[in-house]
Amino acid sequence: MANLEALQTSTKSVGTLTASSRPPRIAVAGVSGYAGGELARLLLHHPALEGTKPTFLGRAGEAEVGPSTSLEALHPYLTGPGAAESNPVYSFSWNRIVDEGIEVLFLATPHEQSREWVPEAIERGIKVVDLSGAWRLQETRNRDVYRLKDAKPALADELQAEAVYGCPELHRNAIKRARLVANPGCYSTSMILALAPLVQAGLVDLDHGIVCDAKSGVSGAGKAATTKTHFMYAADNLSAYNVFGHRHRGELLEQLHLDSDQIQFTPHLLPIPRGILATIYLRLKRPTEPAAISAMFSDFYRDSPMVRLYPTPHLPQIQHVVRTNFCDIGFELAPDGKRMVIVSCLDNLLKGASGQAVQNLNLMCGWKEQEGLL
Repeated sequence: MANLEALQTSTKSVGTLTASSRPPRIAVAGVSGYAGGELARLLLHHPALEGTKPTFLGRAGEAEVGPSTSLEALHPYLTGPGAAESNPVYSFSWNRIVDEGIEVLFLATPHEQSREWVPEAIERGIKVVDLSGAWRLQETRNRDVYRLKDAKPALADELQAEAVYGCPELHRNAIKRARLVANPGCYSTSMILALAPLVQAGLVDLDHGIVCDAKSGVSGAGKAATTKTHFMYAADNLSAYNVFGHRHRGELLEQLHLDSDQIQFTPHLLPIPRGILATIYLRLKRPTEPAAISAMFSDFYRDSPMVRLYPTPHLPQIQHVVRTNFCDIGFELAPDGKRMVIVSCLDNLLKGASGQAVQNLNLMCGWKEQEGLL
């Protein structure tokens, strides 16, 4: 495989997706999972893709994807009325991707597969939006949690440096120009969006630390059942896990520019199918009025259609964000004006995964950020 410099000069017009009047040819790999199914639903109903169906692919060696597999068989809720035409799902094949002229490849695949396939996609001039954690983290010490192995480490390092963290609210302009977008984690999205305005303004007293108590529905663990996610364990239960080692923690450190001793994140498993509620505790450097905090959030997110801000003291709830691509944020200040609690809610399969991936596609194509998501 050529080095990255050669790839950048030999790829087929991937510098922009907005130069053509037609929509790009899109493929989704890993469509059998929860996030892949939601991504397929959004793309099939995306107004800018009308008349241009995506190509749906399984994962490498996936047993449930065969010659006659359809999207509707994998996800019956996607079945149309009457005798609607079904959407075939093919085994993953680079030959099919190239023959169909794919220009954007979504990877809803395990981290190891994404790490292997992204360099090959870039070599073929294909832009990638990766929903795994394979390319999210720039620092090796944070990325080590995924135990990734690269066939060509030098090339992987160059691509890693190029990868854009796919949080539109923070990196909108870079996403527009990106060849490789690393979609954020669901937990990290909820907490980064809640904290970024205050941390960037230098208002948080980091010496006192930030405590993030976040709870997610069971679908956040993926489709494959485990001893921690099957019904007998999860139902009528609430449990903490990975207290000091959750893989999304590195995203908080890198995107908020924090040291490891300045933030504590504890995830919990909720006995519900989907949704995240993050409760964040912090102290401000100086007494501040609620109106000033509200104005700060409003200004920070004035051009962010997928963030909804609650007027204090009202706080978001999971039931109001499920099956939407919104992140809802609200806060309360203690009477001293320094102690603060922020609540952030989103749907882990949409704003925390597939919806945010489509949001990134919209930016890459020059469409409205909220296109196909409202």
